[in-house]
Amino acid sequence: MTKTVADGTLTRTAAKALPADEELIARFQAGDVYAYEQLVRRYKEPLLNFVFRFIGDLVEAEDIVQDTFYRVYKNKHYYKEVAKFSTWIYTIAGNLAKTELRRRRRKRFFSINKESINEKEVEIPDLKSDPEVETNTIVTEKIIQQAIGKLPQKFRQVIVLRDIQGFSYEEISSIIKVPLGTVKSRVNRARLRLQEDLGFLLKDIDDISN
Repeated sequence: MTKTVADGTLTRTAAKALPADEELIARFQAGDVYAYEQLVRRYKEPLLNFVFRFIGDLVEAEDIVQDTFYRVYKNKHYYKEVAKFSTWIYTIAGNLAKTELRRRRRKRFFSINKESINEKEVEIPDLKSDPEVETNTIVTEKIIQQAIGKLPQKFRQVIVLRDIQGFSYEEISSIIKVPLGTVKSRVNRARLRLQEDLGFLLKDIDDISN
């Protein structure tokens, strides 16, 4: 029986007893559907958080995560244990998210050409008109998400993987297929931009509350 500590996390002994991702995918490749269901439970929330931070839309993020698991199910035999399972599944989700962003850009381009675009759909929401602005936790979350959303795609992807999902630089390099030094450079530049942007936004919040 799995034991947990007071905060609900697994004890070190119990955590070791859990099957590794690579064991689960191997069992699934051999026909064990329950192993696949365990992987879904293990990765659903982390993937949703990653994709949402990347594209900024929860409904679309849910669709992408669902598509990610469908592709894992359909293409399970493409996985080879030369890389971590987490690297493989995050690569799938990341590629789907980038495809969605490209689709948005194409849609926006054609909408602009037809002069039918609604400006409110592309503007960053005005925090000063947010009815929940007095709720600090909610406002802070929105500020962070907006700041991340304003980053260029290549910076947004690495900062979410590193500082929100907790992947190592080496793992990120494998996921997005760029050199390790480039990953580190992008993370540093993304952090600098966020520091500048969040400082400005937090000052706005202070002005509102005074």
